[in-house]
Amino acid sequence: MPRKPLFLLAFLVLLAGCHQNTSSTPSKPASAPNTFTIRGQVVSIDATHVTLDGEQVPGFMEAMTMDYKLVDPSVVSELHPGDRITAKILADKQGDNYANVRLEDIVVIAQARPDYKPPIAYHVPTTGDLVPDFKLLNQSDRTIHLNQFKGKVVLMTFIYTRCQLADFCPRMSHNFADIDKALAADPALYKQTHLISVSFDPAYDTPKVLRSYGGAYTGNYTNEKFLHWDFAAPPEKELSAMTQFFNVGVTPGDSKSLTHSLSTVLIGKDGKIIDWYPTNEWKPEDVLAAIKKSAA
Repeated sequence: MPRKPLFLLAFLVLLAGCHQNTSSTPSKPASAPNTFTIRGQVVSIDATHVTLDGEQVPGFMEAMTMDYKLVDPSVVSELHPGDRITAKILADKQGDNYANVRLEDIVVIAQARPDYKPPIAYHVPTTGDLVPDFKLLNQSDRTIHLNQFKGKVVLMTFIYTRCQLADFCPRMSHNFADIDKALAADPALYKQTHLISVSFDPAYDTPKVLRSYGGAYTGNYTNEKFLHWDFAAPPEKELSAMTQFFNVGVTPGDSKSLTHSLSTVLIGKDGKIIDWYPTNEWKPEDVLAAIKKSAA
């Protein structure tokens, strides 16, 4: 019987909640579970559970090994001890504690026993990797190429303008705005650096939309000249290649939203990756220090 592969994507968790009716009605709607994203290594599995050596989950728990109930037990056929996975944690809040903790949307990101070839191969950005010369259409309706920035230190992140989750795309754009202002205070360093915010929603994020979005984050609005920070999107035919190289998983969400992972990368003057930040935990001051070190 053919096996259904688990796609190699890193999924963003969409947090949902529901308003509870405090009136004296016969029944109250149940609150939606709290959701978190976890990464870790499979220790063991049985018919309904997986034991996972999990990394820290901010806001939920420290790094630890524990058993999780599987929302869909059929996925055990795709898991092996030693596999590295990402997954969504669902947990019901009961007072100050969580109960009924379970896993769903399990994604194998590295197999201990390779036994199938996934339909999509996502590259994990690694220090020293040469970045391909991807082309993008920027906010000024001009085509730019990544290779044109060789000789400069480039900080690049992935966003889409309709993202409403404050800790994801807006957080990345606010962080970039802080870094852009800090770099502008040092004219010599400013000339040696460039920022790029790449949209993975080219159908909606046209040059006009990107110009408005970018001007709002720089604070210069319609007066922004975009000399140091580009907002751009790859053409549809190159979108998959670019998101796969930078390990950006994107799937349709609800209400025209997109479910996606995060990816921010620091690229050296030689066009090779210096560092990769796959979460929202990085701090502008730390990345700024890495930029200064790379530009020296």
